[in-house]
Amino acid sequence: MLINYLVILILSLVQGLSEFLPVSSSGHLILLHEALPALPLNNLAFDVVLHLASALAVIIFFRNDFKEILVGCWRGLVKRKKNEPARLAGLMVIATLPAALLGYWLETLVEQVLRSSIIVTAALVAGGILFLITERLARQRDDLTKLNWRQSLLIGGAQALALIPGVSRSGITIIAGMLFKLNRGEAARFSFLLAVPIILGANIKEAPVILTAVSRDELFSFGLGFFMTFVFSYFTIKYFIAFVRKHSLDIFAYYRFALAAVILLLWFSQ
Repeated sequence: MLINYLVILILSLVQGLSEFLPVSSSGHLILLHEALPALPLNNLAFDVVLHLASALAVIIFFRNDFKEILVGCWRGLVKRKKNEPARLAGLMVIATLPAALLGYWLETLVEQVLRSSIIVTAALVAGGILFLITERLARQRDDLTKLNWRQSLLIGGAQALALIPGVSRSGITIIAGMLFKLNRGEAARFSFLLAVPIILGANIKEAPVILTAVSRDELFSFGLGFFMTFVFSYFTIKYFIAFVRKHSLDIFAYYRFALAAVILLLWFSQ
């Protein structure tokens, strides 16, 4: 029983960190599957619960942003008043569409063809190189008020690349934002706001699994995983936002290279 709780703790920590740090959750999952014993739980339902906890953490952390967006949309739709929060909501919708549509069409391809150690390793290395290049080329000065719908659509296209295991959704969207002159903090903020519709959209269709396949004996484990993932996600968002406002993404590039090397070693040792 104790070992099960330890595994839940580790999975919650990895979900809370890797969902928002630009290091790829897929790469860490490969290592976890190699190192950890299987949980006596409905794994699909447990995964859904952890992702929903991460989405809730974003909503709570950016509650003022989402409140302004809701009020702005109401003013825009009912009172016909143009406002920045409503414009931001429109940009979020535009940026969400490419990943949502491609995710729906290519789900089988991703699960059956792309989820391999070699592809994850290549994506980790490519992403790390892109981080280093972008940090040296991008002119980071603007906030989200300067972002237009074309740039938002292209950020959404970049987000769709995160369907490839190893790319990192947060990493690729932050990089795309920086290439469109957003400062690092604003690029990260937009990336995390986009996480909510993406996470909910990817997992909401699996939600009925929780209601139909989870036994009473599993409820405590699911609740524990949800709570711990929420806490880890919340503080990851908080400290990552503070970090990127002052520091480059170089450290994450080097971490990705190291993770890729470990995965390759595991692959060759099999």
